[in-house]
This record gives sequence, C-alpha cells and structure tokens, in this order.
Amino acid sequence: MNAMYAEYENKMKKTVEVLHSQFTTVRAGRANAAVLDHIRVEYYGTPTPINQIASIATPDPRTLVIQPWDASSLKNIEKAIQTSDLGINPTNDGRVVRLVFPQLTEERRKELVKMVSKYAEEAKVAIRNIRRDALEVFKAQKKKSEITEDDLKDIEKDLQKLTDDYIKEIEKVAEKKEKELYEV
Repeated sequence: MNAMYAEYENKMKKTVEVLHSQFTTVRAGRANAAVLDHIRVEYYGTPTPINQIASIATPDPRTLVIQPWDASSLKNIEKAIQTSDLGINPTNDGRVVRLVFPQLTEERRKELVKMVSKYAEEAKVAIRNIRRDALEVFKAQKKKSEITEDDLKDIEKDLQKLTDDYIKEIEKVAEKKEKELYEV
C-alpha cells in the first residue's frame, strides 16, 4: 500500500517540477538562456533545440548571444526565434544572433503574471486529479475487501494532507515568480 501511495506522491512532485520548468520560460526582464529551451531550429531537416547547435552566452543582464557552431544555421536560428512566442526581435551580425531583452512594461508584466497564475492553476488541477485518481484506486480496493474502512479513511486523510502540501508549494513558487516579475 505504501508503494502505491509513494507513486502518487511522486506524480505530485513531478507536477511541481514541470511547473518550475514552465516558469523558467517566462522571462522576467533579465536575460535567461532557459527562455530558449522550447524553441526548435530546423537543422538539416530535424527540429533541434538551440543549445544543441550553438553556444549561448549572457554578456550582460539584458543580452543573450547565440553563437552557432555551424555558421549556416544562423538564419534558421534567427527565423525560429522570430516565429516563437518570445516577443523579441533577434539581431544577426553574420557571426552571432543577439537577443536584447527590453525593460518590461507594466502591461507586459501583468500579462506575464496572468500566465504564471494560469500555469499555477493548471498544476493545482493536476495535483487534485492525481488525488482523485488515487482515491478511486483505494476505494476500489476497499470494495474488493483488500483494505478496511479504517484504512481507507486514513488514506483519504493522508492524501488530502499531501494534496494540501503540494498546493501550498505551488502557491509559494507562483508568488515568488510574480514578485520576480514585478521587480524593476
């Protein structure tokens, strides 16, 4: 029974990890190479992550410099960034692609906070769905007399506490990201 319980806790932990990775793609006015993680570049017919075909440097807090190992992929990198939802126009000097992150406007900050809230809400829903699925499994076990009524009550209590803990963690992470977005 503990092994099954651990499986659901693991799923909840993974949900929070996914949320963390989603938050790294939300840019907070500072240059962060993680914003490029979800962008794929057409490289010899294969969609490839930028960090696999170029080095990415941060010479100052607002600039990312992408230097491809193969100069022929420069145009494709530039095009992939332009067509992404990053909202930054790359500049290409023939050797490197530069991304200059502008100061966030108040309006853009509000949009990003809404996005953070949406991601957080999706994570909470995922956590609650995991709890619901777990309860269904344990109720089915009770029906088959594999566990007792008291066991089921204890499990329900434990699952609820676990759910509450992970939802608190999600709220804490989201609050931290929102603060980061409002910093100037």
